[in-house]
Amino acid sequence: MSKFNVTSSVALICWVVVVKIALIIAVAAIAVALLSGAWNSRVYADSPLPSDARASQSTDDASQALRRYTLQLLHILSDADSNKWERYRQAMPHCDAAPTYLAESGDVGPLEATLAELIEDLCADLDRRLDEARTVGLLVNEPEAMLGYTLITGRFSTRVRLIDNLGRIVNEWRFRNWVRHAKLLDNGNLLAELRDGRGSFALGEIDPDGNIVWEYAHHENLHHDFLKMPNGNVLMLAQGVKTREEAISAGANPDAVPAGGMEYDYLIEVRSKGNEDGDIVWEWSSWDYIVQTFDATKENYGNPSEYPELIDINFLAEVPHTHIRPRKDQATWDWLHINAIDYNPALDQIMLSPRQHNELWIIDRSASTEEAPTRKGGNASKGGALLYRWGNPHAYGHGTAANRRLFWQHHTQWIAPGLPGAGNILLFNNGSSPVEDQNRGYSSIEEIIPPLDGYGYRRDPGAAYPPAEPIWTYTAETPTDFYSVIISGVQRLPNGNTLICEGTSGNVFQVTPDGKTVWRYVYPMDGNTPLKQGGGASIWHPLSDGDILFSNAVYRAYWYAPDHPGLRKYDLTPGDTIELYE
Repeated sequence: MSKFNVTSSVALICWVVVVKIALIIAVAAIAVALLSGAWNSRVYADSPLPSDARASQSTDDASQALRRYTLQLLHILSDADSNKWERYRQAMPHCDAAPTYLAESGDVGPLEATLAELIEDLCADLDRRLDEARTVGLLVNEPEAMLGYTLITGRFSTRVRLIDNLGRIVNEWRFRNWVRHAKLLDNGNLLAELRDGRGSFALGEIDPDGNIVWEYAHHENLHHDFLKMPNGNVLMLAQGVKTREEAISAGANPDAVPAGGMEYDYLIEVRSKGNEDGDIVWEWSSWDYIVQTFDATKENYGNPSEYPELIDINFLAEVPHTHIRPRKDQATWDWLHINAIDYNPALDQIMLSPRQHNELWIIDRSASTEEAPTRKGGNASKGGALLYRWGNPHAYGHGTAANRRLFWQHHTQWIAPGLPGAGNILLFNNGSSPVEDQNRGYSSIEEIIPPLDGYGYRRDPGAAYPPAEPIWTYTAETPTDFYSVIISGVQRLPNGNTLICEGTSGNVFQVTPDGKTVWRYVYPMDGNTPLKQGGGASIWHPLSDGDILFSNAVYRAYWYAPDHPGLRKYDLTPGDTIELYE
């Protein structure tokens, strides 16, 4: 039986199912006589009878169960409450769990078989007729969906929500200011970027009661991503600024350096010290690994094609831009815009996502802070230089714009051990970029096998880093139907499904390996205001070239298994849905 996505009024269905309802009421009357008090029995639709118990269940018990389902559904649909949306929301899980297997078992009486058939037909008809009227919240929930909990942080919200597969809130965290990004830790606390009201971000760890148990405010801008390492330290992205003079001294082309200088990204690993402090125990800076061909008098002068382990500071100044000049200035000011980090403890390596260069990088965490700038030391004996890069060989002189595979990508990561594709690299390929005239206008998910060789990565002399093609890609059947120009994320799930966060529109969904959407949830928030069913999010502000960022945008979404250790501190009793039903 198809999943039930009811969202419209009884009036829409009465003319279609009046005969069926009459028949159901007739047989329900018989069931009432046989089973007094069934109207008041509670059915937990998201805990249906296990399949392995069905065979051993007696025919009498199965018959009684079916009658209870029938009566409960009728009671909900015939309720005098004028809020039709609430009636249908309550009916949805009961239809999902209706025991249609009774009609197929062959060992039940004609009454039960008729009941099961009528219930199945009624639910399927409601599903078909009312699906299009549902606009936010849970839209798809097929049997192939991976059961668990999804953590969602609204891009323009002060709340973080944990929902179940039926879109019901099981926990909520509220903050005074915007929270850009949050993750659930194994100890049950939330690790989140907290805006301080002045536009800056601090990193905070929040307990289940909403208390901040640790907070770290860096002297420069913390941004985009962070993670808790196995040693208990926190790895985070920070951003500094080099003056125009400093940038030119490093070999940057003066014509491309804005008056305010150039930002650069760096990593810090922080060990907690008390509840409002921390010590930086390791650091890596992109500014230590620059190569350039503009000024031959500088020590870092060299051909980027001969130094793929280094970063060409003038790359964005040398390639064509599709946007107007102010946008180009922004690109050279924010010339890296690293938006994601991941850590591989088995390799002791870190993955970075420099959006502006349209590629991913891997560096060696095992090189100490002192060794890293020397480009010596560490497991790979290259210090903190790039060990691997993929997505845009043009950025290091081994290709042209036509060889690009990544377009403003986000959430680059290794697939975790124990999951399908473990060790492969998975990422959200947004599909847009203001350089090289290569905007695609649609998004995709890419999975590649990195050419790992010990602690290094294979590359033929004079060639770009492999692979030439991903081993798995997801796009929409009509590619432009799936497009998020910025933010967004992706996660491989234990059953082989992939969770995708189409960030700019708040669309979070699961796809199977063959690309079928089996779960879909549209975040029902207009900033901090819940959306009404049947409506939609407003435009928060337009982006470049007609792209739109909606008020229900989601930076990232994360899936957690029911047995995740971080959930042990929570009740997880389902509450209400976020969206309003009127």
